[in-house]
Amino acid sequence: MDFVSLFVKDFILQLQSPTLAFLIGGMIIAALGSELVIPESICTIIVFMLLTKIGLTGGIAIRNSNLLDMVLPMISAIIIGIIVVFIARYTLAKLPNVKVVDAIATGGLFGAVSGSTMAAGLTVLEEQNIQYEAWAGALYPFMDIPALVTAIVIANIYLNKKKKKSVAAQSIKEESLSKQPVAAGDYPAQQDYPSTRQEYRSQQQDPDDNRVKVWPIIQESLQGSALSAMLLGLALGILTKPETVYEGFYDPAFRGLLSILMLVMGIEAWSRLGELRKVAQWYIVYSVVAPFLHGCIAFGLGLIAHYTVGFSMGGVVILAVIASSSSDISGPPTLRAGIPSANPSSYIGASTAVGTPIAIGVCIPFFIGLAQAIGGI
Repeated sequence: MDFVSLFVKDFILQLQSPTLAFLIGGMIIAALGSELVIPESICTIIVFMLLTKIGLTGGIAIRNSNLLDMVLPMISAIIIGIIVVFIARYTLAKLPNVKVVDAIATGGLFGAVSGSTMAAGLTVLEEQNIQYEAWAGALYPFMDIPALVTAIVIANIYLNKKKKKSVAAQSIKEESLSKQPVAAGDYPAQQDYPSTRQEYRSQQQDPDDNRVKVWPIIQESLQGSALSAMLLGLALGILTKPETVYEGFYDPAFRGLLSILMLVMGIEAWSRLGELRKVAQWYIVYSVVAPFLHGCIAFGLGLIAHYTVGFSMGGVVILAVIASSSSDISGPPTLRAGIPSANPSSYIGASTAVGTPIAIGVCIPFFIGLAQAIGGI
């Protein structure tokens, strides 16, 4: 069976699955003007439980696995998170009416991981009885943190360079004006001016502004609600024996909670479309193409791990799915704090309105079909 037929088959199965059905249902009722609102506090609890469950699954698996088998997939996840930001920097940022800082922030959000998309991918693999490493979900932070850190560092470097150019241009302009003959009384007292160009620059910017501090960015990412829940579950799974509460509570509730989150994501996606219309239309093109491009890069790196260290094809699919996702929980607040000059309507709108539905509805069956065509599933 060729790839196209496999993809169509998996896509139809995905349309029939509760995961995508609730996502589409949320978009439809939002389009019809429904006033249904799921309280944010409930969504926070749902996200916590989903990611804690994924963390527990990964932690229990890591405790019973060979750590050497995880090294290459983890390195691949780190590489992907960094590469995605640079792709946005040198593609999206070059398009008309797209600001560089907005493009970098968008790359950071698409390089970071969506917990809901990862949960959906894991659920689909389980529904189709596709085997994968239970610790594969633990690749989340290895892609998420490097992407956010890279985006914030690159954006601040760009902004600092832009600021230096602006200060230099202003300094040259002031120097040029000072050489022109003027009538007495045109200028205020001499002491109101800096005596040298260096003094002028020191007044215009703080030398510490040029230093991009990486650790606070990492710390903020680690302290985010999504990653904290994931890492908590991971630590508990490795250091303790939570199998009883895992099997009796977290595992049975997982799919039901995911369906509610998908409904919320659908409503949010529709509401964000209005914001996306206010910015350059290139964001829509990017958010359609990027999930496939990022996922294909991850799929290729996953295949290398498959043929060298025996990484399962199901694990390769998970790596591709989380690469095709864009952060919907931890990423936005981190980027708002790290790149305050970026327009949230651009990167959040591109991610939530288009990127997430594409990743969940199309990329998951796409990469499952691709893995089936190659073999090993």
